[in-house]
Parts: sequence; structure tokens; C-alpha cells
Amino acid sequence: MTKRSKAMTRRQALKGAAAFPMIVAPHLAGLANAAAPSNTLNVATIGVGKQGRFNTRNAARAGANIVAICDVDDAQAAEMAKDFPKAKIIKDFRQLLERERGVDAVMIATPDHSHATIAITAMQMGKPVYCEKPLAHTVYECRRMAQVARDNKIATQMGNQGRSFHSIKEFSECIWSGAIGEVREVHCVQSAFAYSRLNLLPGINDDHEVPKGFDWDMWIGGAKFRGYNPAYHPGAWRGWTAFGGGNMGDFVCHIVDPVFLALRLGGPESVVAEARGYDPKIHGETFPPSTKVTFKFPRRGKLPPVTLTWYDGDEYKPPHPKEVPAGGETIPVPGWREGKQVGGMVVGEKGTIVYGSHGARNWRILGEGKMEEYMAGRKQVPEVLEPGPPPNKNHLAEWLSACKGWKKANSNFDYGAPLAEIAMLGNIGIRMLGTELKWDGENMTFPHHPEANQYLHTQYREGWSL
Repeated sequence: MTKRSKAMTRRQALKGAAAFPMIVAPHLAGLANAAAPSNTLNVATIGVGKQGRFNTRNAARAGANIVAICDVDDAQAAEMAKDFPKAKIIKDFRQLLERERGVDAVMIATPDHSHATIAITAMQMGKPVYCEKPLAHTVYECRRMAQVARDNKIATQMGNQGRSFHSIKEFSECIWSGAIGEVREVHCVQSAFAYSRLNLLPGINDDHEVPKGFDWDMWIGGAKFRGYNPAYHPGAWRGWTAFGGGNMGDFVCHIVDPVFLALRLGGPESVVAEARGYDPKIHGETFPPSTKVTFKFPRRGKLPPVTLTWYDGDEYKPPHPKEVPAGGETIPVPGWREGKQVGGMVVGEKGTIVYGSHGARNWRILGEGKMEEYMAGRKQVPEVLEPGPPPNKNHLAEWLSACKGWKKANSNFDYGAPLAEIAMLGNIGIRMLGTELKWDGENMTFPHHPEANQYLHTQYREGWSL
């Protein structure tokens, strides 16, 4: 095939997703070392609280042109507008998508319960989407988002930034090399941040005045309507089951991500949760202060079954690694400490690895001299073993490149949705506390516990749907 025919084939493929002005990558425009006229993406940002502000500023640094800011809270929008005074301020994402024809792509950092509605609307209009983790609020929403992205050939990325760090590639190579042998046991822990709102439950139905400039009805979106309470907004929504995913929703996509990639976990075959002092029938609007959730993953080709145990809060702790004497040397990984821990431990037949959150940062093989020995003989594994393109350390820049027709982003929705599902299945385990739930992922059902199936999706209030 000639160079010209290759370029034409790529152009033709890009046209399949063109419901917006076509973005031509420099190499397709014949300008190998220069920016094409359409190389700058006009990006709208939807939801500009703390994480939304972070994403918007980073996208701009990566070359995006921020043309619209959308938030239901005037105060948050005004704060973001200080950085982008030329951007249009729009309160309703539907108006943004319907009227602003110059928007090429959108970033979403709203509460979890509104991700799917916004993302699917945008993708059906041909807009590439960057959506914060845990991608959606239910298993069904995750699958629907991934399917719409595939059907419309949309460039997507979930906001688990560590998936683009070089450390996750190095960690995966170590696992793939056999340096610690077969892995059948993984422990993931997040005890530094709390998401239980048990102390706020008694006053959750109290009357409160909606703050000026805040569209509470739009914020509620498709969720069942309830009165405004400052316990939800700003920023505290993640601790409530109607809007967020608690500890697992916030951190599974960061902490489980490295082993999800390296061990090719896919979906679990069962999940069971433990929590003390918590009754889902009484306290089900929020999450337990501390949980232990056990997932069992089946054999994957030649890879053996794996048991992954998740711990959060103060009551449940992972086992102490045998390579480090209890009370002796501190485990040499920032974030992996006796007390407030954030990270993972991978137990192999020949050794143990510990790592920090977000892309297995500061990962290390435990045992005197083990890490140094491995690094001295390390050989990089061919890229073909890793799904997607090599990490470039900038998650948003990678997505912007994918929008322009380059390779798929590392955490595109085909990757991000199954990873996010693990958090949602864990939270269903908490809803069914103490019951081991057998999971049929292919058919999206708990065949032996149909009462758990109600949590796989939610019923939207009138006027909202996917």
C-alpha cells in the first residue's frame, strides 16, 4: 500500500465519526513537522468543581482551546472563567451540545450519577469524550457508554490518570517477565480518605435553602428528586449512594488499575463484602466507615485464578508482607504505611510487589536486593503485550491526540468500563452484605441472587433517559 493510499484509508475511517468539523492530524495533512490548520481542538468542559478545574487547566496546557464552561453552579463556573475569560458560560449541558456547533470535544467531571446521560448525548452527536472515573454510576451505564463509543467510533478516555504513567508499564513488564512467579493473591487498600456519611444521616431530610445561582433540579438530573442539602454539594456527593460510589468508586480505578492491566483480570466471578456496624436496610443511603470486599477472578487462558481483596477505612487491613519483618523496616513505598495506606500488594509464588496509587507509582519488589536484581537484568517486554499505545505520561494530551485520529487512548471506554465495573460490583456486594454473589458478566446478572440485580441499573426520573 502506498503512503497516499494509507492516508486516504485513515481519512475515510475518520469520516465515520464526523458529526463535527473534521480534525485533521498533521501527518494526514502532509505537514509532518507542523501543526495543521485544524490541529487545535475546541473543547467544552462540563462540571468544573475541583477535578473539573484540574482537568480543564491541564487540557489547556496540552493544547486544547477551552471554548465553553458548563456548570449548574454559577460560583464554580465563575471561578473557572477567571482562567478562560473568552469561554462561553452555559448552565445546561443540553443547550451547550445543541447550540454550540463549534465544540469539537467535551470533558465531563460532574458527579457520577450524571456521567452517562451527558457522555452518551455527546457521543451520539459525534463528540469525543473525556469522562472522569469511575466512568458511570451503574454497571449498565458503563456498558452502554462503551457500546455507544464503539458504535459511533468515538475517541474516549476515562480519567484514571495513572493509566498513562510510565510506572504502570514498568510494573506490568515485571509481572509479565515472571520475576515474582504466578500471581494468585492481590490486596488493594485505601484507608487515607473516608466517604461514609453515617454521621450526617439523621439530618439528611432537613430543609435547606438552595444557594443563589445553583440549579438544584439540573444537578439532581435523572436521580430521584430530593431537597437540597449542603451534605451533597459542593463536593460531598461521593459519600451518598444516589450520586457517587464511595471509596470504591473513587479509588478502584486508580488502585486496581495496575493489576487489572498486568493480570488481564477482566470481570470477577464472585464478590462478597464485610462491614461492621452497618446495615444496608437502615444506612443504605451512604457507605460503611470500613469495608473488606473480596473478588474472585477465574482463570484467564494460562493465567491462574486470582483473589483480590479490597480494604478501606480503619477496621480492615491487608496482611503484612512476609518479606518485611513486622515492626521492623518500613515498607519502602510512599503511601504504603502501617496506618493510612493507599496502594496495592501483589503476592506471587516467588516474590511480592507493593505499589502506590495511580499507575503503580513507586512500585517495588520486596526483599533485600530483589528490586536491584530485577532492574539489573530487566528487559523491556514488546509493546504488543500491552493494550493501546505506549504511555506518554499526560492522560489528557493522549486523549487529545486520539481525538485527532491517532491511536486509541490507553483508558478508552472499552478498557475503562470493565475496570469501573469492579467498583460497582463491589458496592453491590456492600448492598448485599455478607452474601457471596456469583456474577455472570456475559449476561450481566447475578443468577442466584436476583434481588441484587436491581442495583445493576437505576430508574431515571421523568424527562431523563439514556
